[in-house]
Amino acid sequence: MHFLLGSFAAKLVHYTVSGTVGVAVVRAAEHAAPQLKPKARELAVNTMARGIVVGRTLSGFAEEARLKAGDLVAEAHESLGQEAPAPTSVQAKDEHGH
Repeated sequence: MHFLLGSFAAKLVHYTVSGTVGVAVVRAAEHAAPQLKPKARELAVNTMARGIVVGRTLSGFAEEARLKAGDLVAEAHESLGQEAPAPTSVQAKDEHGH
């Protein structure tokens, strides 16, 4: 029985200390929040702006690759003596059944 009480007391002390430290951390964060909020927003905006730029760059690379692939297909058709289909005549699959 004494062993169980010792274990219970140790857990109680652990949770008390953890709770006290947790409250101190939360209060410190609340105190620092007004000064950190503009910086956090600025960081989020800058990150989003960089993401947009990277997305545009990748989109440009994808378009360039698509055009080069189209050129290769057209050249392959030409080497076979066939007329290459126009890029707009390619039918996209409708995966959603619309």
